[in-house]
Formats: sequence, structure tokens, C-alpha cells
Amino acid sequence: MIIADCHVHSEFSSDSTAPITDMLQQAIRQGMSVFYLTDHHDIDFPKDAAGGLDFQLDTPQYLAKLSELKRQYRNRIEIRTGVELGLMKHITQKLHDYVSTFAFDFIIASSHLVRGMDPFYPEYFADRSQTEAYREYFESIYENISVFNNFDVYGHLDYVVRYGPTKNAGWDFRDYADVFEAILRTLIQNGKGIEINTAGLYKGLGYPHPHIDILNMYHELGGEIITVGSDAHTPEYLGYGFETACQLLRSCGFRYYTLFQGRKPQFIPL
Repeated sequence: MIIADCHVHSEFSSDSTAPITDMLQQAIRQGMSVFYLTDHHDIDFPKDAAGGLDFQLDTPQYLAKLSELKRQYRNRIEIRTGVELGLMKHITQKLHDYVSTFAFDFIIASSHLVRGMDPFYPEYFADRSQTEAYREYFESIYENISVFNNFDVYGHLDYVVRYGPTKNAGWDFRDYADVFEAILRTLIQNGKGIEINTAGLYKGLGYPHPHIDILNMYHELGGEIITVGSDAHTPEYLGYGFETACQLLRSCGFRYYTLFQGRKPQFIPL
């Protein structure tokens, strides 16, 4: 059994309204012994319709709330602090400043924006082929990790596939294998990991992120650090598909998954 969901969101993320206590209670019901919260912080996210910045985490209030809950739930579940940082090349210094200001147990890096556009919206795919749009997204990941590596794992490496015009229909890993090899080699050389993100199972892909071909390449290149997360924004998806994730990891040759405490990896047998 996976003892913690390493990718969870709450009301502190702009795209969730779930109270933290609801997410905590779900983790307890599932028999988990560790709870992570990894709410979004995307610096310089485009202005929303109301003219305000979106996905800006009120980090002092966030950490204060988690500290309060640690005391309240200390006899029921261990709470660890996390954050999901949105990376872009032009905010590298802001990211360094942020990470040096706040202490977390665990940091997920992710790519939600390319040239200021989120692939969640159809505009990202306008006036070009799906393959070209996917490749630009993957190349942006390599660009990000080439200038910033103060994180622990890179999240949902093929996030863009969730939202493409045909999603994963016609997906062929070989079209992007060169980019993924560069990404994975860089992560491994810098002691960083990736996650298996089960959101792909409930978002229409039929498999977790990243695709099994990417997992196999990571393992073949010597990658060992891999966390398991649901990317849940509501309680019903917390821990979703974890047995499938376990089977997938074993099939790729992994024998353990990873938790983080104080930014240090802990290896747990599958």
C-alpha cells in the first residue's frame, strides 16, 4: 500500500475549493500514515478575467494553517508541507528567492505555461499541429530545468497531452524521445526525480502521467527517485488509482517509491 499521496490540492489553490480537513479525512479513511499538501504557486500567471493574478499561494497563511493542523492531527496522521511550483525561465530568480524564503518538506516543479499560455486552453494549440504544440511544451521543460533545479521531482511530465485536440490519440513517444532523453538525463544528473501522477486515469487518458515509455526510459537511464500522487483537487480523487500505479512501477522495474521529509528522499518498498 502507498502510505502517502504526494500530490494534493486544497482551497489554497486557485483551482480548488476543497477544505484541507476534507482532504485530510480522506487520507485517514484510506489508511495513509502521511499527508502532503502541495498547493499551486505559479508566479506571473496571466491575469484572470477580473484582472487579478491567479495561482498565487498565500504561503505564510498556508504554512501557518498546516502547522495548526499538524498539532490537531498529530495522533492521527503525519502532515508534511509541500508546494507545486510552476516553472518558467524568466522567473528563475523569483523562484530561487521563494524557495530560500520558505521551508518545505517537498517541492514539485511543473510546467503549466509556455509563452504565457496554459495548454488547458485551446488557444495554445491554435495554428499549428498537435505534434508541434506538444514538442514546444516538452522543450520548455528542458529549458526550465536547465536554469532552475531547486526542487525535488518534476510533475506530470506529459501534462500537455491531457488537453490536446485529440489528447493521446496518435501519441507516439518516438516523436519526442530526443527531448525526453535530455530532460531525464538532466534530472538524474541533478539528483531530481519524477512523479507518477494518476490524474491521467480520471482525465481521459487511460493511464497515469507520464506515459509508460517515459517511465521505462527514466528507469533505463538510472532514475530512481519517483513519487506517487493523484493530483487530487477534491477528496474523491485522493489516492485514486494507486494500485494501478504500483503495478505500473513494478512492470517498469522499480522496486520502491519515494517520500520526502525536509527535502530529503525516503525510499519505501513497493
